[in-house]
Amino acid sequence: MSTTTIRAEHVGSLLRPAELLASRAEHQRGIVASEHLRELEDSAAAAALKLQHEAGMQVFTDGEVRRDDFMASVVETVGGLVPVPESSTRPRWHRDTDDAELEGDVASVAIGAPLHRRAPLSLAEARWLSTNAPGPYKITMASPTMVAGFWRRGVSDGVYPTRQEAVAALSDIYRQDIAGLIDTGVTWLQLDSLAYWSNIDPDAARMRRVTDLDGHLSHIIDTDNSLIRTARAHRAGMTVAMHFCRGNMRSAWSAKGGYEPIAERVFNEVEVDRFLLEYDTERSGGFEPLRFVPPSKTVVLGLVSSKVAQLESVDTLRRRIDEASQYLPLEQLALSPQCGFASTSQGNLLTVDDQRRKLELVAETARLVWG
Repeated sequence: MSTTTIRAEHVGSLLRPAELLASRAEHQRGIVASEHLRELEDSAAAAALKLQHEAGMQVFTDGEVRRDDFMASVVETVGGLVPVPESSTRPRWHRDTDDAELEGDVASVAIGAPLHRRAPLSLAEARWLSTNAPGPYKITMASPTMVAGFWRRGVSDGVYPTRQEAVAALSDIYRQDIAGLIDTGVTWLQLDSLAYWSNIDPDAARMRRVTDLDGHLSHIIDTDNSLIRTARAHRAGMTVAMHFCRGNMRSAWSAKGGYEPIAERVFNEVEVDRFLLEYDTERSGGFEPLRFVPPSKTVVLGLVSSKVAQLESVDTLRRRIDEASQYLPLEQLALSPQCGFASTSQGNLLTVDDQRRKLELVAETARLVWG
């Protein structure tokens, strides 16, 4: 199946079983053996594949059930990070359903030593998927541009004088990981990047102290492209995707703003095949920026919310897809939830049944729209 004909997709993470979460916490306290935890992870990953297949998904992940959060490709597999107190530059989280303001539940760490490669978690995921996935599968990785948030003055600058040098060091590690993934048989890679926040949300730029927006955008585009080119150099015909969102933690968000400030450059310059774009609320702006997407690329519209249990209607989704097709031809569009269901291990405020219905809705709508 050509990836250009895959119309029903999801971003990557799925809700973790309660037993797995409890056992992982006990493993960290030394109560549960690593072998037993691996068995539970394999079982949860198998259940995730079964759910996706029965729901009608056309590309698979293991649900990211082996990870504590979506940043695990850095935090859990790269050495050189040390615990630090919370920083004022960390994102602030807001939840629409109850107007709550949350603290992030991802561990606060900073670069405190030279970054170095440990056993990559994504490689274990890929080996398992290569023998268990019922169809095309993808590996998701947080873009190395995200490591800029782990650079802290007074802690990191003795190792890497600038954020850009830290990002370059992590990119070198990623290039090794990508080569290993492709050697394992991976043909589909998805980069998850929040580094573009500063260019779409002035509040995010102020929080992260980004003042040179053009220079910042050029740096993250160049960094992401270096990894994409590494993947393509190792495997001709490699499918590479990029996911943008505005934060996804316990049904909360952290950034806002439409794609217009970055659309012309990012859609044309970032060398991916597919853009998975968040479009579930007004915070994401309108579809007008899609006019900049070139004919060679597909946009996966994240119209189904993974943050709330309320199920969207097929008619509403079809109407919104029709609106998007005024700016980008229908054959260049696909459908997905706006983000994962569990970007952090505790997951969003939905049930497993809610999650299933959301995935089934994506697949059903895709069949009705594209056949």
